[in-house]
Amino acid sequence: MPRSLSSARGPAALAVALAAVLLGWALTAGPARGADEQTLRERIASGKQREQALASAAQRLARLERRVARELGILESRLADVESQLAAARRRLTDTRVRLDAERRRLRRLRSRLAEARAQLAEVLRHRYMTDPPDLVSVVLDADGFGDLLSRLERLQRIEEADAEIVEVVRRARSDAAAETRRLAKLERQREEAAQAVERQHRAISAMRAAAAARRATLARARAARAAALRATRADRRRAQRELDKLLAERRRAASTTRGPGGPWAIPWAIVQCESGGQNLPPNSAGASGYYQFMPETWRRLGGSTPHAYQAPKAEQDRLAAKLWDGGRGAHNWVCAALVGID
Repeated sequence: MPRSLSSARGPAALAVALAAVLLGWALTAGPARGADEQTLRERIASGKQREQALASAAQRLARLERRVARELGILESRLADVESQLAAARRRLTDTRVRLDAERRRLRRLRSRLAEARAQLAEVLRHRYMTDPPDLVSVVLDADGFGDLLSRLERLQRIEEADAEIVEVVRRARSDAAAETRRLAKLERQREEAAQAVERQHRAISAMRAAAAARRATLARARAARAAALRATRADRRRAQRELDKLLAERRRAASTTRGPGGPWAIPWAIVQCESGGQNLPPNSAGASGYYQFMPETWRRLGGSTPHAYQAPKAEQDRLAAKLWDGGRGAHNWVCAALVGID
């Protein structure tokens, strides 16, 4: 029916449904081949929307990357500090161990001296026990003159001094050994504390490294997932676009041909088929008739020889239809032109 005289011509647009896309959407799109035009358009629109969503996700991912990079920077700085502290703690531990070894050797020497002094004291005591200790009266009475007396008194004094010295040596050795034992115990505690500090810092470093590795792995997974989703979405949209282009090209070729049953036709057969089915129809409720569904006013304006188009021979209808068609520039005069993809 010519559009210019049709009483009610509604646009024949195809509906396009836009599918909402979530970032966690699993890409399970099926092959586009064999789908109809509406399905293909829906898939293309949905793919574009998903690509936009993924682009938005990329922006959020970039913000996440920057935040994680800052966190990693802080973590790396803290890790460097702790590693420096660990190195210092290990040096302290090594120094403490060296001092501890030296103190242990010194303690062994002091204990050896103490043992020797005690043995010497024991020998003196045994000797004193086995022999009668000299006394001042015996020394005076047994002296052979004054010179001998002085000599005996000096020897007696030297014996007493030697005894006192042995006792003092024993006392000092015992005191030194006790003091060294205390220093050794203190160093042992310091070594234990240093070892515990090293262990704590080692655990802290291990935890920090694990946290950094987990952040990097999470970021890598997010990047990989987004890239995979984007690749799959683009591939599906491009497949659908190729199939749609092919379908539309086939439809345009089919719509542009004038060959068809009962032809040849003055306008594409697809329009004739939509308008009249290739039949010379009498007027419908709107008054359109003939092979090309001319309205009476249009038929008269084009110079039709009969009151209604269906009353004229097919050749005349062909001629006037070709005139109205005007090489395709008059396609808008037929509602079906838009329905079959020609407008």
